[in-house]
Amino acid sequence: MFEEAGYTALTPGWPDDPETVEEANAHPEVFAGKSVGDIADHLDAVIRGLDRKPVIIGHSFGGLLTEILAGRGLAVASVPISPAPFRGVLPLPISALKAAGPVLANPANRHRAVPLTFEQFRFGFGNAVSEEEARELYATFAVPGSGEPIFQAAAANLNPWTEAKVDTKNPDRGPMLIIVGEKDHQAPDAIAEASFKKQKRNVGVTEFAVIAGRGHSITVDSGWREVADTALAFVKRFA
Repeated sequence: MFEEAGYTALTPGWPDDPETVEEANAHPEVFAGKSVGDIADHLDAVIRGLDRKPVIIGHSFGGLLTEILAGRGLAVASVPISPAPFRGVLPLPISALKAAGPVLANPANRHRAVPLTFEQFRFGFGNAVSEEEARELYATFAVPGSGEPIFQAAAANLNPWTEAKVDTKNPDRGPMLIIVGEKDHQAPDAIAEASFKKQKRNVGVTEFAVIAGRGHSITVDSGWREVADTALAFVKRFA
């Protein structure tokens, strides 16, 4: 869709990200121990290898990474979607704690790659779609994830040296649109709105959009086009 609009689309993964869901589920250990800082630096290196600043779009922890990279002055414009919280974002709604519970319940998970059961995925990601679609999404996309970033985000406000922090004041941050789903359990609108309040102090354009009736699977479920249209309309104004 973005390429049809005249952009070149790049989709760099996290460090050591396997090519397929099957490989990722067969070798979950490749995700273990990857921190927010590790992933941000990996993407930073990808961006600095480009001919010019890109538009950066990311979802969930990718949304947090989008904010981090934009805060480093690496984006011509950015769209964090359902972003994970960073230091200074205070709300921790019960649904977000419950969604993160499978990881946070065991401190040893900090250094592991943690899979979700379908029931956990249904609550955290697929709560706003039918059970049939949630099962299809689970089979298509669900892989174990590094526990480290979950612990980092949860404790960001307790750790002055956390990697889960964003330079919201950098005048080179560029225009930013934060998008969130109305029914998101994993990264509820309270978190996204608190992020927006921090970001709108920037001298650059900062906007906020809530997509009605949508959960955390907002970028991959059957309603993805509305989110993509919203992001693309914003991007076209600045890049």
